[in-house]
Amino acid sequence: MPSDREIFNLSGPTHLTAVDWTNAHHRRSVAASLVQGVYILERDRQQNRHGPQALAPPWWNVFHFQLNQVLTDEVDISLFGAVYEFQYPTDPALNIPKYVIAFRGTILKPDTRSQDFKLDLQCIRNKLHQSPRFQVAMQTVQNIVALAGAPNVWLTGHSLGSAIALLAGKNMSKMGYFLESYLFNPPFLSVDPLERIKDERVKHGIRFAKSVLKAGLTHALQASQHQKSREHDPFAMLSHWIPYLFVNPADHICSGYIGYYEHRKKMGEMGAGKIERLATKNSMRSLVSCALGGDSEALHLLPSAYLTMNLGPSPDFKRAHGIHQWWNPHFPSQSTLHHYDHLY
Repeated sequence: MPSDREIFNLSGPTHLTAVDWTNAHHRRSVAASLVQGVYILERDRQQNRHGPQALAPPWWNVFHFQLNQVLTDEVDISLFGAVYEFQYPTDPALNIPKYVIAFRGTILKPDTRSQDFKLDLQCIRNKLHQSPRFQVAMQTVQNIVALAGAPNVWLTGHSLGSAIALLAGKNMSKMGYFLESYLFNPPFLSVDPLERIKDERVKHGIRFAKSVLKAGLTHALQASQHQKSREHDPFAMLSHWIPYLFVNPADHICSGYIGYYEHRKKMGEMGAGKIERLATKNSMRSLVSCALGGDSEALHLLPSAYLTMNLGPSPDFKRAHGIHQWWNPHFPSQSTLHHYDHLY
């Protein structure tokens, strides 16, 4: 028997009888639903549900999208992404995307568990860009942008899928294409569980010390590599891409973004923005990797973002990390724009 959470009429955003595409809450709900559609596509495949038995179609049909393409992992043949196409002519003034490219996260079922865990590990090791799954995703994004134009394309994903969408969005931004992106519970790959420290003064002190250390290391590496110019700073180049990040403080996988941006704001208020401009673009691990000749760009670090926190109660980690929370019309939230160009 399928779970109620797979059935749109039981757990989906049925309150959205008419989508107002200028409403940020509606856009978020639609993006999250399309990601859920990818999860259910894979569950339909695993359960051999076809035709009238398939549970995935309502997750996009209700919003007048059609399934244009599915993305398959070549290792385990699982479905990890989808390209949705809006069924009617779109009006740019209404902010309706012509195409939405969505990626699911990890599914803890025998058919997908092994490969998904391998990708989770690659994500943690900052090697996601080397995976065949990401290569398929990146090629698809490039193809759709070439077909429809960047203003007509959205990216969205949840958990591991949001890491794929984030990396694809970064790559497209470096080419001058800034895609509207909705990233749900994106992994923040920090080795320091600072969010578990309750004393804010202690937490800020540790972060300040790390910022000074990272700024010094970054400056030294830039000097040795002759990368002093802002025009050649890839992190600054990304600052014009402002994805929507949706995080839950009770989810340790993504909650690091809260402290990351709060600390940047505090450093700016203290007059230490110049230090933080250097520190914020690298993690300690990426700096060590760069010093050893490896890849210095940390996947999870973003110059700019619209950060939305779900401040409602989360009874357990599964709820805090789940996709369903993001189409709830009533959850208490706090949204803040963090822009790298404002960090001085």
